[in-house]
Amino acid sequence: MISILTLHWRFLWLIAASLIAGTINAMAGGGSFISFPAMLGVGVPPIEANATNTVALWPGQLTSLAALHGDVRRELVPAVLFTAVVGGIGGAEVLLHTRQLTFMHLIPWLLLIGALIFGVSGPVSKWIRGRAMNAATEHHTDPPIPQIPLVLALLPVCFYIGYFGAGGGFLVMTILALFGMENMFQLNALKVVAAAASNLAAIVTFVISGRIMWQYCLISMVFAGIGGYIGARYTKRMNPEVLRAMVVIIGVAIAGYFFWRNG
Repeated sequence: MISILTLHWRFLWLIAASLIAGTINAMAGGGSFISFPAMLGVGVPPIEANATNTVALWPGQLTSLAALHGDVRRELVPAVLFTAVVGGIGGAEVLLHTRQLTFMHLIPWLLLIGALIFGVSGPVSKWIRGRAMNAATEHHTDPPIPQIPLVLALLPVCFYIGYFGAGGGFLVMTILALFGMENMFQLNALKVVAAAASNLAAIVTFVISGRIMWQYCLISMVFAGIGGYIGARYTKRMNPEVLRAMVVIIGVAIAGYFFWRNG
C-alpha cells in the first residue's frame, strides 16, 4: 500500500515537474534540471530517463524554431545541420553504450556543469547583446563566417547536446558570437536550429534503440507543452535575472542531492 502511494505521488511530481519545466524553458531555459530528476523519481533508469526527457521536451524547441525561422542566416544552415546531426547521433550512441551505473555517477557532474554554464550565460549574453547593439549602430553587413572552422567548433557542443544537453544551447550562441555573429535574433535562431536538430538526431537514435519509456514520455510531453504555453504568455512579467538565478540554484541543489545519493 505504501509503495503504491509513493509511486502515485512520484507520478504526480512528474506531471508537476513537466509543467514547470515547460514554463521555465519558455521563459529562460533550464527546464531539464526539473524534469530529468522527476523521470528518475518514478523509477525510470538513468539512460532511459535522459532519452525520454529529451523526447518529451523536444516539441517546445520545434515551436520555437517555427517562431524564429525568419531570423535564421540561411547560408549557415547546411553547416549547422550537418554538425548537429553528426554530433547528436554521436552523443546519443555514446550515451546508449554507457553503463547505467557509470551514467548515474556522471549525473551530478553533468547537472552541476549545466547549472554553472547556465549561470554564466547571463553575463555573456549581456556581452553578446552589447555587440549586437554596437553592430546595429554601425550599420555594417553581417561578417562572413568560415564554415569548416565553425563545424569543428560546434561539433563537440552538438555531441554534448546529444549526450545530455543542459546548457548546450548557450554554448552554441557563445561559439557563434566568437565567430563574429553579432545579431542577437540570428544568434538565438541558429541556437534553436542546432539544439533542435541535435536533439532530433538523438531522439531518432533513442527510438530506434527502443530506450524511450513512452508511458512517461507522453504525459511529460503534454504537460511540458502546457507549461510552454503558460511561460510564453507570462515571460515578460518575470524578471529574467531572478528566474535565471532560481534555475541555477535548483540545478546546483539537485546536483548536490545526487552527489549525496551517489556517495
